[in-house]
Amino acid sequence: MAKLLLIPAPIVDNSIKDITEYSKQSVKPIRHFVVENLRTARRVLRKYDYKVNFDNEVSFFEYDKHIKTSSLEEIENWFKAGFSVGLMSEAGMPCIADPGNEVVRLAHRLGTSIEVLSGPSSILMALVASGLNGQNFAFNGYLPIDQAERLKKLKFLEARAQSENQTQLFMETPYRNQGLFDFILKSCPSHLFLGIAANMGEESSIIRSKKIEDWKRSDLPMLHKLPTIFSLGI
Repeated sequence: MAKLLLIPAPIVDNSIKDITEYSKQSVKPIRHFVVENLRTARRVLRKYDYKVNFDNEVSFFEYDKHIKTSSLEEIENWFKAGFSVGLMSEAGMPCIADPGNEVVRLAHRLGTSIEVLSGPSSILMALVASGLNGQNFAFNGYLPIDQAERLKKLKFLEARAQSENQTQLFMETPYRNQGLFDFILKSCPSHLFLGIAANMGEESSIIRSKKIEDWKRSDLPMLHKLPTIFSLGI
C-alpha cells in the first residue's frame, strides 16, 4: 500500500546520532523521493544506510520554494501507481520553512497514508533553549528584506509578544543574520527578550537569551553565515 514517509534530515551535516534503526528500516524500501535539494538528499540518505543505486533505481522529484500545486502531477502519478514516496527537506523536519506541505496535502486528498519519522527541529530546539513562553508561540519564517517592511513586521511581532505573551520565532538567510541581529537591537524596545540559537547541534553552538537592553551592553556574537533562529518575547 502506498504511503508518504516524512523523513527528517540531520541539522548537523556530519551527525547520524538522530537517525534511529527504525527510521533506517523505514526508508530502505522507498524508491521515489520528493526532495528540496538533490545533492543534500543523496548525502542524507547515505546516512540512513540507504545503499540503493541512485542513478538506476531511484526517482527524485526536486522542488523548491516556487513549487506549485499544478506541478505535482508526477508525484500524484506515483501515488496512484501504488508507490510509497519519501519527502525530505534540506535540514530538520520536512514542511517547516519549506513548501513540502503541498505534497502532504496531495497525499491527504488522495487518501494516501502518512507516516512521520521522528527527528530534530532547530526551531523547537531554539524555542526550548530561549527561556521564553513555550505554551504559546509562532514561527514566522523569514522577515522581509526591505527595511521599512521589516520594521513593520517587527512591530507586529512585538505587539503579539506583549499582548498575548506569545513567543515569536523567525529566521534569516545565514549571510544576512548579522544585519538582522543589529537591526533588531536598534529597533525593538529595551525590555523585550531576544534569544538567538545558532549552529544548533554543533559543539560550536551559540545559545543566548537576554533583554535588548542587556544585549546592547554585551559583547555581541558574530552570526554571519551561521544558521540561526531568533526568538522574541517577554
